[in-house]
Amino acid sequence: MADSTLRAQVAACLAELAATASPATVSAYRHDLEALAGFLEAQGVHDAGELDAARIRRFLGAERARGLAPRSLARRRAAISRFAAHLVARGVLTHNPVSLAPAPRQPSHLPKPLDADQLARFLDTPHDDTPLARRDQAMVELFYSSGLRLAELAGLDLGDLQAQRVRVTGKGGKPRQVPVGRRASQALTAWLAVRGQLAGDGEPALFVGARGGRLGHRAIQKRLSELARRRGLPEHLHPHRLRHSFASHLLESSQDLRAVQELLGHANLATTQVYTRLDWQHLAESYDAAHPRAHRRRHDPSPE
Repeated sequence: MADSTLRAQVAACLAELAATASPATVSAYRHDLEALAGFLEAQGVHDAGELDAARIRRFLGAERARGLAPRSLARRRAAISRFAAHLVARGVLTHNPVSLAPAPRQPSHLPKPLDADQLARFLDTPHDDTPLARRDQAMVELFYSSGLRLAELAGLDLGDLQAQRVRVTGKGGKPRQVPVGRRASQALTAWLAVRGQLAGDGEPALFVGARGGRLGHRAIQKRLSELARRRGLPEHLHPHRLRHSFASHLLESSQDLRAVQELLGHANLATTQVYTRLDWQHLAESYDAAHPRAHRRRHDPSPE
């Protein structure tokens, strides 16, 4: 087949990606790269060695013209960049041309962080102390205490829990350790005391469902939504919103952007800056109070 070289190059890249990335990421990138391959083949290109910035711009422009959302376009571009880097490493390309193809502008759709006092009331609401209630309490406390992603919490095993911290596997298979607060530790201890009533024999997952197996992503999302409704939280609750609230509340208190970046597992500081909501008034006051040239001394002489 005329397109066998290009398709084989895409398949090799995806196989390499599968060694470190989650199945969801591999599936998404496969969809993106297959779209690129189809576009290139329609242009008579059957070898990725002919990939250049002009073709990438035309592809992204065509995708935008057919109504693809900016977020999806950005993922398309990221997949192509990963593909191009793979090709550079194998000498098929001399450089990554994606850097010359501008990224689509992203709309700002950040989740609004929950009010700290409102969230505290929600977390402190008494429950019926059943094994499922203890499990749900441990999950929401851990989400907020440690800023975990949904996939990170769902993937936790018993062996990942350590004294006052938890080991998680983030995006790209990158491990990190994050602290676990006192209230989350208490909730986890209460859950572990009854976990054996639900968990199947040999099940390593920290959080299990009523049938004894690992709790899935959708089940976790559903439990959080139901918990918010039962406890009278007037706003929708999902894992990403708890993670965003964790980051925002911590940053407002500490003003330590680098520390929050490490805790969230962000590779780039810019991601953290966009993700979190800085308390700029507090920062301005701190700057005025601390910076030696931020304000005049009371008796500064007037300029002559």
